[in-house]
Amino acid sequence: MLWIGLYLPWLSLEAFVATLPPEARGTPIALMHLHQVVSLNRAAHGLGVQRGMKRATALALAPQLLFGEAHEGRDAAALQAVAHAALAFSPVVCLSPPAGVLLEVSTTLRYFGGIDRLAQRLDDTLAPLGHRVFRARAPTAQGAALLSRWRDGVLCPDLATLQAALDDAPLPVLAAAQPHLETFLGMGLRQLGELRRLPRAGLARRFGEGLLDELDSASGDRPDPRESVVLPPAFDSEVELFARADTTDQLLHGAEVLLARLVVWLSARHAFVRRFQLVLRHEGRLRRAEGPSVTPVDVALAEPSRDAGHLQSLLRERLAAFVLPAPTLELALHAHDIAQQPPPNTELFPTPRNEREGLVRLIERLQARLGPARVQRLVRVPDHRPDRCAHTMPYEPGAAPRAPEPVVTSRRPVRRQARGAAERAAASSAPTKPPVPLAHPLEPERPAPSMRPVWLMPEPVPLAERQSRPLLDGQVLQLLCGPERIEAGWWDEGLAERDYFIAGTAEGALVWVYRARLPLSGGEGWFLQGRFG
Repeated sequence: MLWIGLYLPWLSLEAFVATLPPEARGTPIALMHLHQVVSLNRAAHGLGVQRGMKRATALALAPQLLFGEAHEGRDAAALQAVAHAALAFSPVVCLSPPAGVLLEVSTTLRYFGGIDRLAQRLDDTLAPLGHRVFRARAPTAQGAALLSRWRDGVLCPDLATLQAALDDAPLPVLAAAQPHLETFLGMGLRQLGELRRLPRAGLARRFGEGLLDELDSASGDRPDPRESVVLPPAFDSEVELFARADTTDQLLHGAEVLLARLVVWLSARHAFVRRFQLVLRHEGRLRRAEGPSVTPVDVALAEPSRDAGHLQSLLRERLAAFVLPAPTLELALHAHDIAQQPPPNTELFPTPRNEREGLVRLIERLQARLGPARVQRLVRVPDHRPDRCAHTMPYEPGAAPRAPEPVVTSRRPVRRQARGAAERAAASSAPTKPPVPLAHPLEPERPAPSMRPVWLMPEPVPLAERQSRPLLDGQVLQLLCGPERIEAGWWDEGLAERDYFIAGTAEGALVWVYRARLPLSGGEGWFLQGRFG
């Protein structure tokens, strides 16, 4: 077996600093517990602040010191995110309190191309979480945990190397030795090897069996069963802001922490998110009486993704036009709508799928900025009339385009249609003759059904005539293609009996015009229906 031990020595401090704005992260910071300093950054250490100091003493040395309260729940949420990141590389991941994670990788080395490549990819996955991580490799779980608490980069490929490394490790790495460190120091014991050479019976009688059990588990002389971390079916995480957020820009710093956790959770599930919800919990003291206590902010994606930068940009666009009803103290992120699909294409040359991603992401950003109802898409309607063959509706993320429904264009009764089909079948068995084109006084050629402009006029524009030819801006249009005859709408009040033509202007532009066949079907003369791009 091969275990990788991950230890986060400054987990509590880093989890607190992650919610601060960037300009405040370089200031002297200290975390307090029971009125004593339990963690501090380099800026505070440079001013003389030490662990165990009282609040008043620390303030006397550094009046600008920024204090925060140590919180076990915040630390547990940050450690859980690290465990989720590790689950993308091994199915066996265990927590090693108070700030450690263990993963067994012997079964996944071949898949990732060896231990070095796996370790590099693990580092890249952990980087967005913003933690300093000590790593150690050992054939036992407890051995990897103890060595990662000692120093970074310890490698022990076998039990002999592991035992030699454990003998050189200091006593504080043992959790069972923490209550007895002063006693061990008085006995002249500073390393695990010195402790291991003492009589076992005397150690067990004086300091308890737990000390020996921990040593035996680390060296592989005692079984060490552990409970693996199990991924939840949905993502739910929250973070408390250090200071109340009065603007949406201040919310983004805390939201980036939650999005980084979401991405590693998605990587562990090999999934992508379709939509997520950011919940803002407001401060009750400054909230209006009729104002809400929480405000949900929904973000929907046109295509599932787990790209952290893309998710952040969508949330930023969504919050740009958002007005906070009250200051915000806590943020929560929920993602229950996920999708299982292949990973994105990483080929050298673009494929149609990769080219489509640019359009999809543009639609997502427009929806986030303008709102889902303001981004419309065209839906085809089974109607031959150009002004009624499509209508707009809000673009639904992930909605597949509807296939056009069959359209019945003949007004003949069903019996006549069946008789016509029989006549055509009989005619098909007879010798065929070349078709004779229909004569028309203007142009004999018929256009293809797809030769229609995308841009239509809101209402048909009447055109003047000169010798039965349409005029546009005082110039005679040249009819290039047509007619395309449309007869529809006898079932409602929109009767249309028209002959459509593609015409060209003197400048070379193409327009779509028609001439009404009967006065009752929309007027007389020529009309401009649309323009070709």
